[in-house]
Amino acid sequence: MPLPLPDMSHLPEGFAQPLETFLAWLELERGLSEHTVVAYLQDLIQCSVFLEKEGASGWRTVSSEALRSWIAELSKTGYAVPSLSRKLSAVRMLARHLVREGLREDDFTELVSRPRHRRKLPDTLTRSEVVRLLAAPNLESPRGVRDLAMLELFYSSGLRVSELCGLAIQSVDLEEAYVRVYGKGAKERIAPIGGKAVTAIKNYLSVGRPFLTKAKTGSALFLSQQGKAISRKMVWVLLRDYAKAAGISKVVKPHGLRHSFATHLLEGGADLRVIQEMLGHADIGTTQIYTSIEKERLADEHALYHPRSR
Repeated sequence: MPLPLPDMSHLPEGFAQPLETFLAWLELERGLSEHTVVAYLQDLIQCSVFLEKEGASGWRTVSSEALRSWIAELSKTGYAVPSLSRKLSAVRMLARHLVREGLREDDFTELVSRPRHRRKLPDTLTRSEVVRLLAAPNLESPRGVRDLAMLELFYSSGLRVSELCGLAIQSVDLEEAYVRVYGKGAKERIAPIGGKAVTAIKNYLSVGRPFLTKAKTGSALFLSQQGKAISRKMVWVLLRDYAKAAGISKVVKPHGLRHSFATHLLEGGADLRVIQEMLGHADIGTTQIYTSIEKERLADEHALYHPRSR
């Protein structure tokens, strides 16, 4: 039993009539499946309704700008990139059909780019949020002293959580202020340590770590209550709890401190290649996502404070 076709009776003739001839061409010459034909037709009807509201009288008068507005509107309402691409493909096929049939001289879809997957920007903390986070540990306890040292080093050197948990005492040179890190693929890199992190680590080694050591404790820098190397899961829990104590409403994850490290360096004027080296990124393209964060921040600041932004 053939699939029922979507109703086009509510469309103006300028939209409905070209769709009818296009439908016949799809069925007779392209040999597409019924499901594909119906899906294309549904997309084109949806587009027609939007374009009519935008002032178009039919497919002969549709502009590239109007089509871009439709795609943008769909994107705002939550359509995924694959769905947007399929809808645009349907309109492209129709546009080329109109040119072949002499109903239009131009392909109004030529200048419309395919929707692209937007790479999700990493969550970052503001500088004031970082200050509040670092003020959260209770320095009256060995655990609090340890936790401050971890957080300071985390933010100071841009480490991954696995790198932080895997550090040995010998990996840290507090006199020269650097840490030797073994990152992804067992690649070694040297990361600088800021002055506040150096002070916090020295304090931890003096009055924090000795209270956490046990008979079989090894050379791990940061220890759990059991005297073993602290786990990634525990770091996640501690960071979540300290963020809550600091009144930070956003979800704070270990990688968020790494992202904050890179973003704040970029805001301060650091070279992207230097940030790449500090983070241990093999590809500069991975580091370039932080330039997107900076651009968005600048746009937000402009929108808020420039007298002619609205």
